[in-house]
Amino acid sequence: MATGRRERKKAQTRQALSDAALRLFGERGYDSVTVAQIAEEADVSIATLFAHVPDGKEALIFDDGAERHVWLAAAVRERPSGQSVLEALRRCLAGSGPFAGDLPPGQRRKRDLIVSTPALREYSRKLWIAGAAALAETIAAESGRDPSDMTVRALARYVLEIPELAGAEPDPLAAMNAVFDLLESGWPTTT
Repeated sequence: MATGRRERKKAQTRQALSDAALRLFGERGYDSVTVAQIAEEADVSIATLFAHVPDGKEALIFDDGAERHVWLAAAVRERPSGQSVLEALRRCLAGSGPFAGDLPPGQRRKRDLIVSTPALREYSRKLWIAGAAALAETIAAESGRDPSDMTVRALARYVLEIPELAGAEPDPLAAMNAVFDLLESGWPTTT
């Protein structure tokens, strides 16, 4: 289905805002850029900026997070026979965000900006954990458990915290794998 003119214009404005924010954040640093400067750079009013991005400047370089929740759920549902839920989630996360090694330069700059900026990392975390209930439902359905089961909810939440927890480490992929190893084996008991 083709998108209408209005939807295309909205998408173009949203993209112009995102591009302006990324450019200014890269040139001046996140904390030195105002919403007014971003609106001016994108040639829109401040009111238009907030109409497109009501959450403020943190949200300018992110989508709404819905797509990541869809592909995480798909990774669990569409995993190969015999592959565990955790392995499917590990493989899915390994190719995204701070864990992806082969990002194009523009996406790498965006990732590095997010990882190095506390406000952007926190906003990213908020987007990730917003999908906890949906991921818990998917994990529950795939494992024959109730979505309200605390262990299912905890697992979903732990997995969604991994990008924030491991993403800023010197070797994010190794840190992510260490967390998944712990989730798969459990905390060792001491003797």
